[in-house]
Amino acid sequence: MRHTSFGRGLTRRQSLAAIGLGSAALASGMARAQNAAPPEPLSTITTPRRSFGPDAEPNVYFWDPDVIAVDDAFNGLAQPNAPIRRLWTGALWAEGPAWNSVGRFLVWSDIPNNRQMRWLEEDGHVSTFRAPSNNSNGNSFDRQGRQLTCEHLTRRVVRYELDGSVTILADRYEGLRFNSPNDVVEHPDGSIWFTDPPYGGQLYEGAPDAAGGPSNPDGLIDNTLGQPPEIGAARREMGHGIYRIAADGSIARVIEEAQVQDPNGLCFSPDGSRLYVASTGKGPGDTGEGGKGEILTFDIAADGAASNGAVFSDCMVDGVKCGPDGLRCDVYGNLWASSNAGRAVGYSGVTCWSPQGALLGRIRLPEVCGNICFGGPKRNVLFMAASQSLYALPTATQGAGPS
Repeated sequence: MRHTSFGRGLTRRQSLAAIGLGSAALASGMARAQNAAPPEPLSTITTPRRSFGPDAEPNVYFWDPDVIAVDDAFNGLAQPNAPIRRLWTGALWAEGPAWNSVGRFLVWSDIPNNRQMRWLEEDGHVSTFRAPSNNSNGNSFDRQGRQLTCEHLTRRVVRYELDGSVTILADRYEGLRFNSPNDVVEHPDGSIWFTDPPYGGQLYEGAPDAAGGPSNPDGLIDNTLGQPPEIGAARREMGHGIYRIAADGSIARVIEEAQVQDPNGLCFSPDGSRLYVASTGKGPGDTGEGGKGEILTFDIAADGAASNGAVFSDCMVDGVKCGPDGLRCDVYGNLWASSNAGRAVGYSGVTCWSPQGALLGRIRLPEVCGNICFGGPKRNVLFMAASQSLYALPTATQGAGPS
């Protein structure tokens, strides 16, 4: 019997056999596809790295790949369908974000550029808010809506009043200049607390000491260049500390350098009974060990006294030191901390800790994060000032008190 050929010299029988084999292979491939793992979402640690800007590819995954739950409790704090967004970039070192609820804007510091920036919630417009800013660092708003600011260059804490005037809240303690006030927050009782490490005693973020001071011991740096004439005489006159400004304006050092070296970011628990403070690394002119990249906690009494200092977290995650800086609590008492993991890509950003010190989750950013705050009309957006950029992430919680 003659066999009919079907293309490329195949007979009808051979072609049917080939079709059968192809169908089996297709079915097997479909089964494998159904059982395959879902595609890995793009994250900050991919090559090329993920883009967060307005021109980035849309995030099609229900959970943002860079919002990572370590504990199931974090799933109730993070918002599953909310993406991390980069709102702006262009700073030299972004710090001190603070949310103004009435004006619906965010203000933050660009320390080396000696300016404060403002982001408008209504249309995302960014502009220079205040320049020069005296190399301002930490900012917050008190419960009357007045901006509190720490200034590196002038070594003081100021308040911008509602009529536009400026009040100097603290520039000396017992007649001695501060080092470089870093971060500031209001306690529920109306007192104002701030940290005073030495980080502003450098060319990049303020001014070194006058000749012979700890950050300019050999006097080779001319700290008057590019500065107002009154700046040149300043030098470090005392150790690190954490201070409380009472309602009557009196200033008390509540925590000494021996208790916290290089105190940086700080915040209170929602009821004000606990103080959290970041102890970061050595600052300019430090001769001691310097901070160890830990978060410490203190009990706060009704009269403002601090006691029972203890390490809340060493900020080690997967064996990586996620050095803390800015701190904020949410309404449930969880602590959110900015993370500086140096060159450990994938660990810089934000960590979130339970009131008991357990790691709940973290947010990965492509830049080192310096400071954070909660804001937005519902106070549920986490704003992150990270190196050169400003990021935002809506959450399922709210910040405790004004930012």
